[in-house]
Amino acid sequence: MITIVNYKMGNIRSIQNALEYLGVAARVSSDPAVISGSEKLILPGVGSFRIAMENLRGMGIVDALHEAVLIKQRPVLGICLGMQLLAEEGTEEGLTRGLGWIRGNVVRFDLHDPSHKVPHIGFNTVQFVQANNLLFKNMGEHSDFYFVHSYHFSCADSKDVSGWSDYHGRFVASVQHDNIFGTQFHPEKSQSNGLTVLKNFITV
Repeated sequence: MITIVNYKMGNIRSIQNALEYLGVAARVSSDPAVISGSEKLILPGVGSFRIAMENLRGMGIVDALHEAVLIKQRPVLGICLGMQLLAEEGTEEGLTRGLGWIRGNVVRFDLHDPSHKVPHIGFNTVQFVQANNLLFKNMGEHSDFYFVHSYHFSCADSKDVSGWSDYHGRFVASVQHDNIFGTQFHPEKSQSNGLTVLKNFITV
């Protein structure tokens, strides 16, 4: 069963609805014992990197995530802020240590033209890295997905990048490192393309 991690920052109901549509059993939990014993995990998230990490630590969830993902090697999918939390650190509201599962940091879009608005909102094309595309299996070379974000993941190793997008400059749209997956976009809000991504994660 998939566990959606509830740390008071997630867009949880829409993810539940998408999984229900796919006929997949899922539960929502903040219980460290449930999280550490899960077969698969989804780490959602909307909001501040700093507050998210404070919540995860304060609720005792970080150690449970480490046990499930790093020791038991359970697949995990971070969505939007959930993907950013996979990084070593984030810069939103001050420098904050992340989960540290994928090397790199999370930085704000640095757009000098005032006509280029932040946050980046709406559908945008993701170009898949074909050598690293378990999430995008049978989806060709690119597809459109829905984004809402002001910060993006700057990966230290390009081998961890499974998809790129462009918003007045290229940025990381998705990551994969062994059993760890992340999407900056919201698959649960990306119609049929997003459902395909969730289905591919389910079958990992």
